[in-house]
Amino acid sequence: MMYRECHRVASKPWGGRFEGRTDRRVEEFTESISFDRRLFEHDIRGSIAHARMLAQVNLLTATECDKIVQGLSEIQAEIETGRFAYALEREDIHMHIESALIDKLGDVGRKLHTARSRNDQVATDLKLWTRDALDRVDARLEALQRAFLGAAERYRDVILPGYTHLQRAQPVLAAHYFLAYVEKLARDRSRVADCRKRLNVLPLGAAALAGTTLPIDRAHVAEALGFDGVAANSLDVSSDRDFALESAFVLSLIATHLSGWAEEWVIWSTQEFSFLALPDAICTGSSIMPQKKNPDVLELIRGRSARVLGALQTLLVLVKGLPLAYNRDLQEDKPPLFDAFDTVEACLDLAAVVVDGAKLRADRINERLDEGYLDATTLMEYLIKEGVPQRTAHEVIGHLVGLCEQRGLKRLADLPDDDFARANPKLGPGVKKVLGVDNAVKAFQSYGSTAPGEVERQLEAWRARIL
Repeated sequence: MMYRECHRVASKPWGGRFEGRTDRRVEEFTESISFDRRLFEHDIRGSIAHARMLAQVNLLTATECDKIVQGLSEIQAEIETGRFAYALEREDIHMHIESALIDKLGDVGRKLHTARSRNDQVATDLKLWTRDALDRVDARLEALQRAFLGAAERYRDVILPGYTHLQRAQPVLAAHYFLAYVEKLARDRSRVADCRKRLNVLPLGAAALAGTTLPIDRAHVAEALGFDGVAANSLDVSSDRDFALESAFVLSLIATHLSGWAEEWVIWSTQEFSFLALPDAICTGSSIMPQKKNPDVLELIRGRSARVLGALQTLLVLVKGLPLAYNRDLQEDKPPLFDAFDTVEACLDLAAVVVDGAKLRADRINERLDEGYLDATTLMEYLIKEGVPQRTAHEVIGHLVGLCEQRGLKRLADLPDDDFARANPKLGPGVKKVLGVDNAVKAFQSYGSTAPGEVERQLEAWRARIL
């Protein structure tokens, strides 16, 4: 009777030692149900696995376990259909679900929390959620890879000016350009997989920080929840948010790649470049200038990368000074982590739409392809093959480029043969076979280069991997 009165006054699952109610302002300040309710499915999944383990080790009867599993399934259905009532005083999704189960089952519901703490429960829920989120991100990365691969196939014969320092440098096949992003996304997917692997260790069973005196079977829970192993140190479990920080880093690098690509395509879609025609579906207009077609989606992808980078910074600062084991600061890990995943998933979805819908303006690109002396490096390497030292060859071709600029010539091929011969005797009539962007592209030989045969090999390899 005394317990029930104390419980009534405190109105908290942890309220046994408290005699008065929590200040409403404290409840409002400390609640997390406003953002952690999205963990409900993972909390219930973890609780069901925990209950079945408790039954296996005889801490619950089979009948009690069945009732708990049934009750949790009903609660999940109520949440999914919008019939579940949330209350500020129940703090978080974990207490909401447990309190609802107790309302349904009474003392049987009170047995669910046997041999666990909210510390290891929260860590488990968040790992389950993050694991699913990483899988969603990986699927979206693969979809974007397919979009870039499709663009590489569509424009395999187009030649682009390649840039360094945003200055024209050497010619590259458009397929080679698009495959560069396929490679970047492949590294992103590799990091996602590595992060998932390190994440996939079960925290549950560490309890508050020291473990439990009860005869639990953590391996049973790990297998039921699809974890590869069990965390070995209970103190580490309570404080560990490495998986959240690593996820945020992986997402930050994805966002950085997306931002750089978006910046490039914003530039390419300008009148000054005119390399790219963006679909109307992803652009907007101006409220005052009727002619405008603005690449807002690309600009927002570029802009929202800042939110993802900010999430990583927030998480790093959050944990940098925390002692072992659990500290309430860790409640603040979820908003930045959730937002980072939400942002990256949305950006990846739209990026695939942009890549599928955008069109390279090959005619406009070809009009200016001879500008910038894109074949200069190929001509230098022609001299090197003729036995001229690289630094000497570099100086000779630089001199020829200077002659073109003085005379207003756009192409090295427009120089008369005498100028080539005077620059270096080894620049005979054979230079014609490497001059011009088409010849320059065909001259490439190295593995991973923009040589047509090499690009075809890369296309074939990527078709086999992701199509």
